[in-house]
Order: sequence, then C-alpha cells, then structure tokens
Amino acid sequence: MSGLVLDRLEVRAKGMLIVALDAVVNPGEVLTIMGPSGSGKSTALAAIIGTLGPEFSLSGRLVLDGRDLTGLPTRARRVGLLFQDDVLFPHLSVGGNLAFALPAALRGRRARRAAVEAALAKADLAGFADRDPATLSGGERARVALMRTLLAEPRALLLDEPFSRLDAGLRDRIRAFVLDLIRAAQIPAILVTHHADDAQAAGGRILDPLGRPVPPGT
Repeated sequence: MSGLVLDRLEVRAKGMLIVALDAVVNPGEVLTIMGPSGSGKSTALAAIIGTLGPEFSLSGRLVLDGRDLTGLPTRARRVGLLFQDDVLFPHLSVGGNLAFALPAALRGRRARRAAVEAALAKADLAGFADRDPATLSGGERARVALMRTLLAEPRALLLDEPFSRLDAGLRDRIRAFVLDLIRAAQIPAILVTHHADDAQAAGGRILDPLGRPVPPGT
C-alpha cells in the first residue's frame, strides 16, 4: 500500500495520552495536525520521525509505502522534515547546502551539480548555486530549505510550522510553492500548525493531536 499509515499511533507520558492518530495519508495529500502550543503537535512529529525522548511511550505502527518503520532509526525511515527555521549551513554556499542532501548513490561531480542546478531552477533560483546563504531573502532561504529536503528523496514529508516566521504576503507565496511541490511529487505529507489559514490551504483533513476532527476556520 502506498502512502503513510498511522496505525493506532499513540504516545503517552506519565500515563497521559498525548497523541492518538489513526489515519492514512495518501501520496500527494497533506494531513494537518492543528492545535495550540503544548497540545502535542511536535510530539506527534517526533513519533513519526523517530526522535521521541525516553520520557514517552509509543504504541501502534507507522507504515510507509508498505514498509513498517516503527522500530527503525530516524536515518532509515526516509521521512523528510521541514522546520520553521530554514537551518541552512552558514559555512556552505547555496549549492553546497543542496549538494549535502543528495543521495550517495548519485555519483560524479557533474551529475551532482546538475541535480543542484535543476532544483534551483525549479525553485526559480537559477544561478544561485555559488551564493552565500546570508545574502538570501527570507523567501529565498525557505525555498532553498525545501529543495534541500526534497533532494534527499524522502518518501514522506513532515512540515513543522514552516511558514510561521514569514510575513503575510510572503507566507502565502511560499506556502503555495511548498504545497504545489508536494502534490506534484506525490509525497504524503503532514503539516503541523496553529494557523487556520495554513490548514485550509493544505486542502486535506484537519485533526488535533488526539485524532479529533478540527472544523475548518477554527
């Protein structure tokens, strides 16, 4: 089965249920987990990517394209994570940041450079490979961060409040860019946010961390 399956995924801390998700996210679909700060949104992402702390207990299964990820380390899951901060490496050029994410199987300087240039062109950043990340605008940095995540060829993508630090006009443009790429690449994605506009733009189901439907516009 293709897509991301959260099969009765539950997270508890000190016996208290924090996350309870039972859902299938199809390729190209964006499931939104919405709620206020401290409601368990980030804990849900940690459970999916495999970075839960020892104070949490996890039950249920996580299946991606028919492969059970539940007991696998983070690096083996092939799940990408896009943060609210772009976390570009300041000591690398824009191209160097993108090349860092390329799979080791892509060999040869020319082939790797071509992959970087293609990603930049897709993000309307052609010619930016040798730029210092410090010279980029907020929107440009956000696009580079997304392309770096996608170049690692994730089979699913987690979006952790990726638009929250952008101003209103830029937020709309970058959000549309990100969501369009997810749909075009047919990657199942989970968006964590507390903004109703982000949830509505994603166009998919909206749940709270306990799996309860959240009415649009809430």
